[in-house]
Parts: sequence; C-alpha cells; structure tokens
Amino acid sequence: MPIQCSSCAERQAVLRRPKTGHSICKSCFFLAFEEEIHQTIVSARLFNRGETVGIGASGGKDSTVLAHVLKVLNERHDYGLKLLLISVDEGITGYRDDSLETVKRNQQQYDLPLIILSYQQLYGWTMDAIVKQVGLKNNCTFCGVFRRQALDRGAVMLKVDKICTGHNADDVAETVLMNVLRGDVARLRRCTVISTSIDGEEAIPRCKPLKYAYEKEIVLYAYFNKLDYFSTECVYSPNAYRGHARTYLKNLEAVRPSAIMDVIHSGENLDVKEGVKMPVQRTCSRCGYISSQTLCKSCVLLEGLNRGLPKLGIGKHHRLHNKILAQQPIIHQKEKLKTVEF
Repeated sequence: MPIQCSSCAERQAVLRRPKTGHSICKSCFFLAFEEEIHQTIVSARLFNRGETVGIGASGGKDSTVLAHVLKVLNERHDYGLKLLLISVDEGITGYRDDSLETVKRNQQQYDLPLIILSYQQLYGWTMDAIVKQVGLKNNCTFCGVFRRQALDRGAVMLKVDKICTGHNADDVAETVLMNVLRGDVARLRRCTVISTSIDGEEAIPRCKPLKYAYEKEIVLYAYFNKLDYFSTECVYSPNAYRGHARTYLKNLEAVRPSAIMDVIHSGENLDVKEGVKMPVQRTCSRCGYISSQTLCKSCVLLEGLNRGLPKLGIGKHHRLHNKILAQQPIIHQKEKLKTVEF
C-alpha cells in the first residue's frame, strides 16, 4: 500500500528519512533538509552579510550538495554572500583529474567562480610522486596535511572571509572516535566545533554547515536532485585509519541508529580537567603558517621528501626542529602565487 507523506499528507512518500525515520515525499524532504541546514547556519551564526565565502569543492557528494544548498539558501533567505569554489588537485592520476572535471561542470551549473590549486604548484610534489617515496602506509598523513594547508592558501589568494567544507555528521563522529583512539585531547576538543578561528596572519575561519546532516541523507538529496557528483573512492585510501573508524561507526549505527549524533554530542560536551597543558597555536618560523610547533607539519613533511627521508615527518618530529631550521630553508611555493581577483 502506498504511504502518504507524514509532513504534507498530500503526496505519496518516496523515502524514509534515515535521520528521523519519517516517511516523506520528495518535495518535503528537500525543504526539510535545506531548512535544517539553514537553522544550523542561523543558530551558529556562521555568516555575516556581505562576506565572501569559499566552498571547498572536491567534486564529491558532500561538497557538491554543500555548494548547491548554500546557493539555494543564499538566494531564498537573502544571506548576502558572495560564493566561490576552491579545489585542490593532489595529483592522483585516475582519481582527482576525473573529479576535477565534475567540479568544472559544477562551476558552470551553479555559475560560481572557481580556483584550482595543485600540490605540484604549492609544494613541488604530487601525491603520485609522494606515494612512490613513502608507500601506501602513511600516504594519507601527507595528503591530509597538505590539502588542509592548500585550501587555506587558496582562500588567502581569493581574499575570502570564511571557508566552508562539506564535513557531515558521519565525518565528525568518525573524527571524534579517531581522536579518542589516539588519545589526542587537543584535537578532540576542536573537532566538533562547527566554526573554527585561530588568530594569525593567514588564519581564515572554517565552518561546517553540514555538521548535523547524515551522509545517507546527503546521498538521497543528491540522488533525487540529480546533482552531478563524482563517487569514486581515492585509490590510495583503502588503508586509511579513518576507514577503520568508519566501519566501527557503521556497526554501532546498525545497533543504535542515534549513534552518530550520540558520538557528536559526547564530543561537544567534553570538558578537559583544569591545569592540563594544551598546545599553543602560533606560526611556523619557516613558512608563516599556523602551527603548534616551531615548524608546521607541512614544512617537516616537505623537508623529509626533499632530503630523501620521507619518514622524517611521521610521528614525533618536534625534536628535530632546531636541526632543520639550521639548514638551508625551503622556499615555499606559495611565494610564487599571486592574489586572484574575480
């Protein structure tokens, strides 16, 4: 028997929302999904009128849905934002080159400016070349560090006021679990914050409008809207640590559907005992990027790659900072980049 939409009671339901369990029609699902993100934006005061917002665009489902929803909400609720797309080309043959074609189509579909920065351009290395040096065990460490910094570099070039990323509820819960398993209290405190800002010359606030959106609902939203996105998994990610946390979280969710939100709320309510020494954010003495050590992780990883010692930046590296600083400094590729005006 056809089931009526539990929201409008007029149209036939086409899906059951993973987040709420309600049977709902396509139109009501679109509206509910978009308005929940709007409420997240409003309650967290993520944006101010007149700001330029850079959207981290990978071509995947999350960033594609983020760009689509922000454009819709910006027009519907008159946020007064200028939206831009920022993409990072890690240099992964057969993966990123294909996904960037999706990003370019999104640029045309959403009529938004786009800038693409590459690891080769910024660091002098591609991920394909890095993997040849380090193998498949620690390659995600390099990619994660370089990608985060590259997105910030692109944001500085574009002179944006905020960066938006497509991190969803599943991503945040996975990060909480990863930091618990690592015993990383400093990151555990920060990982659930919906908007982060660090004092510094190049620190641009990052925000996560999809923080409370389930991955399953993002997929459904993209599917029913016929959005153009790239769904192939990174060829270097099967051994990533995050994959183990994801599997564990999915097993928890199968037993307890609210597990994702439960984990997020646990992270949000974490309180660190007074007197516990926490890392202090400062700037890297070599490249000027934000860092809790004398040298940022990116500079140490680059030092290892350029000196044929790829494992130099893996693990505890701060003891080597003085030795590295005493040697010939690496000229950061960012000095070759100019500010882009649109």
